[in-house]
Amino acid sequence: MTTAAALTWTRRRDSVARFWHAYRTHRAGLFGLGGLAVIALIALAAPLLVGSDVQSVTNAPGTALESPSSQFPLGTDQFGRSLLGLLVWGARISLTVGLLAASLSVAIGTLVGIIAGHYGGWFSTVLMRVTDWFLVMPTLVLAIVLATVMSRSVWTVILAIGVTSWPTTARLVRAQTIAVESRPYIERARALGGGHSHVMSRHVLPNVMPLVLAQTTLGISTAILTEATLAFLGLGDPAVVSWGGMLQDAREAGAVSSGHWWYLAPPGIAIALVALAFTLCGRAIEAVLNPKLGVTR
Repeated sequence: MTTAAALTWTRRRDSVARFWHAYRTHRAGLFGLGGLAVIALIALAAPLLVGSDVQSVTNAPGTALESPSSQFPLGTDQFGRSLLGLLVWGARISLTVGLLAASLSVAIGTLVGIIAGHYGGWFSTVLMRVTDWFLVMPTLVLAIVLATVMSRSVWTVILAIGVTSWPTTARLVRAQTIAVESRPYIERARALGGGHSHVMSRHVLPNVMPLVLAQTTLGISTAILTEATLAFLGLGDPAVVSWGGMLQDAREAGAVSSGHWWYLAPPGIAIALVALAFTLCGRAIEAVLNPKLGVTR
């Protein structure tokens, strides 16, 4: 006899299989997913590929600002460290910040959006006015303010990005929540004794999760770009290597005026490629979950 739990897992597996079948039809999405898989594997294997001593300033293997060679394929920085090793190691911080900051942002936006859409009334009005205030304020300016007044660390950057970039998600989730709660099965759930927490967690949240998933994927690329901007402005953690921090080091070393292109180009290209890959994945997910968008393949 098939239990309810087994039936639930079967339905979930079928849903995942249908999603993957539809996702595979989007060539751009597959390209982005493949690129992210390669970059993620490189980031995870960084200690094995280049070792943790690549960040050492005192034991640098080369001389300052060497041009690309067989020993240093991307050249060296102003301390003589291999830029290829720094690029590989920096992927760990940039991806980690992007994932955690986007997750925090979407979590806040989802919570605010569901609560505002479910309760309505003056409470929803207050939440939406606060959301509108954050929405009209430049996200980067708010993130710079938070990163300036708090201690310089990776967690500060994650917090600064996460608490300033949630309003768009909140407004989208609120609109979806209002649409979901107008459906008949929500009225039946309330008539059967379902309380606020039951309706929001068991009925509303599963229906807004596709939107949340797509918004998370798109938000990661924005978070990575914001982290790179904060690091370039000198507001990142100086004790860790990130792609934005590499650009800041290149600026301080005068790579722009001296023509040391190998110092500037690799981290800039890496940031652009990762942001593009996440954007392609996000657009493909949106197209699968909401075919009415008409996203090209």
